[in-house]
Amino acid sequence: MPQPESERRRRRSNPEYRAARKRLAPYEGIARFVIMRRAELGLTQEKLAERMGTSHSAISRIESGQHHTSVATLERLAEALEVRFVMGFETGPREAPARELVSL
Repeated sequence: MPQPESERRRRRSNPEYRAARKRLAPYEGIARFVIMRRAELGLTQEKLAERMGTSHSAISRIESGQHHTSVATLERLAEALEVRFVMGFETGPREAPARELVSL
């Protein structure tokens, strides 16, 4: 059941909620990418898990966008999704918006 607009506004104004959203944003970006790419390849979560040598529940956790994913897992995920994994550092203010974590 959708939440009323007043509830969504109240939640967005809560500093703890905003901090949690900011903390989870990179994981949500990865989740969206994985879901999109998996669909492009016509893979189920089970088939992707098989390609990675992991469990269906591990793929489900990644796609939820709510959990930390290790670099080793991201590397295996990239291979299974037939994409290149890119990781790096940038100079500049830490407050600057993060760039995409996963690139085709």
